[in-house]
Amino acid sequence: MKHIVKIMVLLVAISACWIGLLQTSIIPRSHTWLLPIYLIISLGCYGLLMVGVGLMNFPTCPQEALLLHQDIDEAKEFLKRRGVDVGSD
Repeated sequence: MKHIVKIMVLLVAISACWIGLLQTSIIPRSHTWLLPIYLIISLGCYGLLMVGVGLMNFPTCPQEALLLHQDIDEAKEFLKRRGVDVGSD
């Protein structure tokens, strides 16, 4: 199933639940109108939490760091041969 179809099904299901809550008197009407705002705020908090967890668990790649340093050294040598001052680092 395509990702967009999953999102659309989820939105339709949430909308149906919300309209159902508006039609019944299970939750006061004043609170029911605020549910979409609560949903958006909750999704934003969840997104920020996932970004924070991803940053805390950010993997280190020692082999990639070595390759990056080699690329930097090659670039500095290339620029030195072209007459560009790249500093003492």
